[in-house]
Amino acid sequence: MTKIKTSKQLERHFKGVANHRRIEILFLIQKLDGITLDEIAERIRCNIKTTSEHARRLTQAGLVNKRYQGREVAHSLSPYGKKFFSFIRTFSHS
Repeated sequence: MTKIKTSKQLERHFKGVANHRRIEILFLIQKLDGITLDEIAERIRCNIKTTSEHARRLTQAGLVNKRYQGREVAHSLSPYGKKFFSFIRTFSHS
């Protein structure tokens, strides 16, 4: 049986992607699983500090997972991140 999310939980997820840069980062992580913060910043042509804050918010929203590899941090989509990616992609093509 699937547990239904509360409105507060849904708000957290939606606020996580409530920015064009974060949506861009979500799509990039989907395309390049395990991408580092430096690579994300370079590909979206954004300041590293700004990119870091966006990645932090995506992580807090439960949409992105971080995995530490020495000095680097690899980013991947969480199960909810994959669902949001699918939703955004479907929504943008309708």
